[in-house]
Amino acid sequence: MNEELSFIIDSTEELMQNAITHLEKEFRNIRAGKASPSMLGSVTVDYYGSQTPLTQVANVSTMDAHTITVQPWEKQMLHEIEKAIMIANLGFNPMNNGEIVIINVPVLTEERRKELSKQAKAEAEIAKVSIRNDRKDAMHEIKKDDASEDMKANAEIDIQKLTDKFIAKVDELYKIKDQEIMKV
Repeated sequence: MNEELSFIIDSTEELMQNAITHLEKEFRNIRAGKASPSMLGSVTVDYYGSQTPLTQVANVSTMDAHTITVQPWEKQMLHEIEKAIMIANLGFNPMNNGEIVIINVPVLTEERRKELSKQAKAEAEIAKVSIRNDRKDAMHEIKKDDASEDMKANAEIDIQKLTDKFIAKVDELYKIKDQEIMKV
């Protein structure tokens, strides 16, 4: 196989892997009932005028399966952190005890579990669309290449195999996340 076709296949595989990595990141943001510091990963705090990730202004940890604690490095940040968690609209009600911010993660209702499952399904579909778009772009590039028809056909087969592999990986990740969400 010529160098250009190999490059197309390799770069397509990398793009598809990026879709999987993004999906995993999105799945980490979908909570499944158990408290985790990553649930606050999207929270940014107004730190002296600039939006700063929560993890850069405080220590975020879990006390138990249903409690997240946020210990700011500067006490005057308590109110700002509390406000940022409320603004993030994650469904949490932070409590400030003067030292730390405590967040009780409520047990998920059946209705909320179904909502989260739908959200996970939507993220999986977005990843599949991204992978299919990567396949379409690769097929277009292969057709433009000046390699022989046999080499192009083999490259297209390789791209389709990659697509099938990554779509199966998305389905597998979704299945695991869905089980995690639906587990009571």
